[in-house]
Parts: sequence; C-alpha cells; structure tokens
Amino acid sequence: MDKPLPRPAAAVCADRSRTAERDRNPWWDNARFLSATLIVVLHTCGSIMAREDALHSFHIASWAFRVPAFVMLAGVFSNAGPLGPRPLRTLLQSIVLPALAFSLLFSLESYWLGAEFTVHVVELPWTLWFLMSLFFWRLLLPLVVQLRHPLLVTTGVSLAVGYVDEFGMAFSASRTLVYLPLFYLGWRIGQGYLNTWFTSRWSLPVAVAGILASCVVGWLWHRDVKGNWLSMRHPYAVADPLSLEWAWLIRLLVLASAAALVLCLLRLMPRRRLPLITTLGAGGFTIYLLHPLVILPVREQGWISRVDTGVEIVGLVLCAILLTMVLGSPPVRRLVRPLTRPSAGWLLAPAATGPEQPTPVVAQGAAAPEPVRTP
Repeated sequence: MDKPLPRPAAAVCADRSRTAERDRNPWWDNARFLSATLIVVLHTCGSIMAREDALHSFHIASWAFRVPAFVMLAGVFSNAGPLGPRPLRTLLQSIVLPALAFSLLFSLESYWLGAEFTVHVVELPWTLWFLMSLFFWRLLLPLVVQLRHPLLVTTGVSLAVGYVDEFGMAFSASRTLVYLPLFYLGWRIGQGYLNTWFTSRWSLPVAVAGILASCVVGWLWHRDVKGNWLSMRHPYAVADPLSLEWAWLIRLLVLASAAALVLCLLRLMPRRRLPLITTLGAGGFTIYLLHPLVILPVREQGWISRVDTGVEIVGLVLCAILLTMVLGSPPVRRLVRPLTRPSAGWLLAPAATGPEQPTPVVAQGAAAPEPVRTP
C-alpha cells in the first residue's frame, strides 16, 4: 500500500489551533472580556474622571475587577514547574519581546504627537508595567510554591515592601511584590483551590452581596478612597494614606477586598459559551496591549477632554466598549500576532530535543494554550 502523504505544516497548525479553541474554558474568557472592557473604559475616560462623579464612582466600584482580576487570571494560567529551557523561551516570546515591541511603538507614537523620544527600559510606559511584573511573577512562582505558607509569606512581603523607599516604579518593583499574593492565589484557583466556593449554592447570594457592596462603596464614598491606596506604585512615604504607622493595614484591607471581590465576580461569571463575548474574551491579551495606542492620540488631541454632557459621556463609554470588541476580534488578533506573539527564532538558539515536560493541571482541567500571558 502507498503511504499517505504527510499533511502540510500549515494544515496541522490550523487543526491544533481549532482544537485549542474548542478546549478553552469559556468561564475564563468571559471573565477576561469583562475585565478588559472595564480597563479600556476607564483608560478612555481617565482624563475626565476627576471632574465627573459618575465616572469616579464607577472607577472605585470596579477597581477590583480590572487590575486585580487580571493579576489573578494571569496566575490561573501560569505554571509553577521548573524554569527549564522551554518555559524560559516561552517567557521571552510571550512577555519580553511583546513588552519591548509595544514600548517602542508607544515611544514612536508619543514622538509623533510632539513629545521627546524616550527609550523606556527601567519604567515601561502606561499599561506595559503589567508585562514586566508578569515576567517577575512567573520567575518567582516556582520559588513561592516551595514555601510552607506561601500566601502568608507573600502577603507579609506585600505589606512590608511599602516601608522600603527603593521599591517604587523602577522595574515595576512595588506592584510586582504587592500583587504577588493575588497572583499566587490565582495559581491556586487554577489548581482547583476554592472549588466549593465556585460550585456551592450558598456562595451565590454571598457573591451578589459582595458586588452590591462594592457598588455602594463606590457610590457613597468614592471621593474618600484615595487613588494612591489602589495604585500600589509607590512606597508608603509617597502614597501617605493615613500615617506610616497604619499604612500596612490600609494595604491589607485593599488587597483582601480585591481578592474577595474577584472571587465574587468569578462566582457570578457564566461558565458556558456566550455569543460573541467568549470569542472576544480570548483576545484579552491583544486588547490590553493595543488599546493605549488607540486612546493616546485621541486623548492628546483634546477630544476626550471636550466631553461634558451626560449624553457625551455615555457615547464615550460606548465607544470604549466598541473599541474593546474591535481589538479583541479574531481578524485583529491575527493581524497583530507578529507583535503580540513574535517569532523568536532569530534571537534564540535552536531548542534542544528531549522528553516533553508534563503539562500542568490548570483551570479545573481546562486547557491553557497561553500559560504565561496576561488574560
């Protein structure tokens, strides 16, 4: 008998891509889309937020569902195994190279808009701090899981680092260590931790109450919540929440409430595929990287600052949602894939052949095609 002809590599890759898409857990993609949408909306309206009570209230009420949710979802899809050659190559290709590429694009766009050309190395611009932190979280995770009480130790480090002035925005050091407990908690959730919370009937009304409580706090006390309490960018001496003596307690309350609210969000998030939303949520990484490049010129031209009336604000929010949907669409993801997932063959030595590393169990048995990316 004649042997069957080998299939083209492109066809094999296409089949693998379709299989991975079918194996994706829609629960996580639904959560990605919501978090990405909230981030884009708040970045779009950021320049007028201080003067508009409704937007500022929304900013405080939804804070935990943006950056903390992204941090925990990134932990869900991370691997705590040894950092061998293959994981390190993946880190370079999926985090380091995209961070450098988009940092350069941001510098070029800022220069085109009239700013001085700056090469960002120590402090990556705007949202790219997350990629730098994600790189260090991924390096630290195999060490953290070796501790006897990882969550307790990382929380202690998170609270103590605020007293060290050297830990600030450089290399995203402050936010890396402050958010490390949430990243570790996300990894534990990916290993099946807190399954009872996500599946029990009693947790559903508790989650609803948590979301409503966040909305009430945002509506009634949004002007009393200081932005420095939430940014995690600076040491306590700069943030100055109340006094240095009690600054750690403020941070502890913020982190605890963020973790609790993200758990409430995930409990209420539908687990089934949702029309359009689940597909767009799979592009959360692309949305996160691209949206600043679209918002920056619109903001610098002063178009956002002219928004004044309620109708105009609603229109601005709808435009931000539409932008999220466009950037997360499959055609845009395919178009910018050379930037979001660049080829590293020109930089890295040929990979050594050897036995396959075991695939980590994540997300309650769901496949994790992008194990170290932002969600």
